Amino acid sequence: MTENELKPYVIGLDLGGTNSVFGIVDSRGEIKATTAIKTGGYEDVNDYVKASIEALQPIIDTVGGISKIKAMGIGAPNGNYYNGTIEFAPNLAWAHDGVVPLAKMFSDALGGLPVALTNDANAAALGEMTYGVARGMKNFIDVTLGTGVGSGIVINGQMVYGCDGFAGELGHVIMVRGEEGRPCGCGRKGCLEAYCSATGVARTAREFLEKSEEPSLLRDMKPEDITSYDVSVAAGKGDALAKRVYDFTGKMLGEACADFAAFSSPEAFVFFGGLTKAGDLLMKPVKEAYDKSVLKIFKGKAKFLVSTLDGSSAAVLGASNFWRKHFILNCYMSTHIMIYILHI
Repeated sequence: MTENELKPYVIGLDLGGTNSVFGIVDSRGEIKATTAIKTGGYEDVNDYVKASIEALQPIIDTVGGISKIKAMGIGAPNGNYYNGTIEFAPNLAWAHDGVVPLAKMFSDALGGLPVALTNDANAAALGEMTYGVARGMKNFIDVTLGTGVGSGIVINGQMVYGCDGFAGELGHVIMVRGEEGRPCGCGRKGCLEAYCSATGVARTAREFLEKSEEPSLLRDMKPEDITSYDVSVAAGKGDALAKRVYDFTGKMLGEACADFAAFSSPEAFVFFGGLTKAGDLLMKPVKEAYDKSVLKIFKGKAKFLVSTLDGSSAAVLGASNFWRKHFILNCYMSTHIMIYILHI
């Protein structure tokens, strides 16, 4: 009996700033079980790992126990592909100020199971290449719009990692320089993430409400309770201020994409994450700003696509995809097994 028959499953963890989604996938890419915990519910990484293992145990049992599990893969913000660490992640309380060896911690907690880790947006890009709207593409940029803004860059069919595993942090390209820039969780000011993430949309709405007396459905809420979802609902009902929030966000994101095109000439931008649920409220101003800003030689070439992959399913499917394609390229673990996760 082969190892694949003895250990037919892999665990995938899509570690987001808000939620952590776990899944178990078989060798055919079928999702067998999923579970989730709140990432933000833990201030200490040890408590987070402990809660994760407790959540995992029931779904591990459903597939026959840990002896049936081949490996685990983690997609996480500021994940280092080479070292298996999360480093100075702005949106994670337990990884904000240092380096966390999360792959090793999970491996130890799971009895030495091989565990590998990479950036969540890179995982999303790899998942799109095999299962999503970027299938068959060799040059594209995947942009994840959630608690933060992430990106996975694929050039000539290869993921771009850079010398240290951190290439592609496009969410921290500075869009507004100087003191006028919004504070970002990374410690700098004016980053794209501070404006075009879900939290950025909510911040823009609060600023617009504060600076004007314009009527808005959002005025019925406490400012601190406003979320990007509330803004999209209000905009969908015709709220003019909420629509301007998305116009502002889409314009900045489109201008950023125009700059990104200059270094990789992508055939598509693929947008993934909760903020994309706003649909044309966001995508229309993105495309308009891109067309106005992009260098003429790139104009009319890139497609603007929204991922069709379901959030939790995408994470697990991306895990199995990474295991097949990338472990040989990176002998991070001696087991010859690695899996990859997509960002909700």
